[in-house]
Amino acid sequence: MKIGIEAQRIFRPNKHGMDYVVLEEIKELQHLDTENEYYVFVKPGEDRCVESSQNVHIIELKSPSYPLWEQWALPRAAKQYGVDILHCTSNTAPIRCDLPLVLTLHDIIFLEPRDKQNHSLYQNMGWFYRRMIVPRILDKCRRIITVSNFEMNNIMSKLQIPRQRMTMIYNGYNTWFRPTDDNAEVYRKYIPEEGYFFFLGNTDPKKNTERTLVAYARYLEQSHTKRKLLMADLDPDYLNGIIERNHIGNIRDNIVMPGYIVNCDLPYIYHHAFAFLYTSLRESFGIPLLEAMACGTPVITSNTSSMPEIGGSDAILINPEHSDEITAMMLRLEADQDFYEHQKQIGLQRAKLFSWHQTAQQLLKLYQEVYQEITPSRQ
Repeated sequence: MKIGIEAQRIFRPNKHGMDYVVLEEIKELQHLDTENEYYVFVKPGEDRCVESSQNVHIIELKSPSYPLWEQWALPRAAKQYGVDILHCTSNTAPIRCDLPLVLTLHDIIFLEPRDKQNHSLYQNMGWFYRRMIVPRILDKCRRIITVSNFEMNNIMSKLQIPRQRMTMIYNGYNTWFRPTDDNAEVYRKYIPEEGYFFFLGNTDPKKNTERTLVAYARYLEQSHTKRKLLMADLDPDYLNGIIERNHIGNIRDNIVMPGYIVNCDLPYIYHHAFAFLYTSLRESFGIPLLEAMACGTPVITSNTSSMPEIGGSDAILINPEHSDEITAMMLRLEADQDFYEHQKQIGLQRAKLFSWHQTAQQLLKLYQEVYQEITPSRQ
């Protein structure tokens, strides 16, 4: 087989969720499969995080914008290199492409009711692009991959996609996420003292940043320890709006926002955290949930969408729309040492059920199935 994989953004320095997923899939396939040919199509960037090997070819395609890259440069290059299957990995695909398509549709949040308070230009442009493209490509896809049973059922129900065209393949997590000795105290690059709460919130409404900060403010009022809250960088105006609306000025001196946290430092950040707050309103999978569990860090997560499926029934599951539930679990972890240790062990065992190796094995099986379907039509 000649398999094309769209991985446009993996060379950018500040990678995000979908970028890491396809990057890890490519690296695992590179080790797992030496028989088939892979053509990985990327946009040039500073972080050359994967290199060509004997049967994996990294093809750099230049284009001034994401839509032009995907709609023009990608199908043109895939046809030029003679790929049998083109796997588009980030929710969208070329509208005009006569190659057999496999699409990873991580979620369909862009088709769901939208929070009008989202003022991020980048997120809004992505929302409009996906909303325009996805309905036009679904019928052209041989298979549609998604990343949890929750999301698969959601897609089939809302988009009327037959079950035989859907495939559920769980994501994994990197093996360097584990309890570790940190002799270099890497976490100190971001926060002076260990034992903090860690939260990866941003301005995306689904991340539930406002309710989580309200919960943290109530925690500070009731806790004798008053742990710091480490967050990735948050727009100051957005933060100020939350503080003013909710009258929670007490959180200002306790929040640490060091900016972008590089992925290779995250294991140390999780390991030295007291607990991880993964209180999203909606996730199709939730890799950070697994990463924290694998590091032995208790996680407070939501009882919505895919999070109970990934975290397991024994995880700390709260209603993310109720800030008081988040606060209560923060305080319980602090007050109940047995409960705290039990949650550490639950997370360590749960994380063992997921791996990028399993993800790559299932991907390869899917490619083989699609290839067998299309081969007779070419004879």
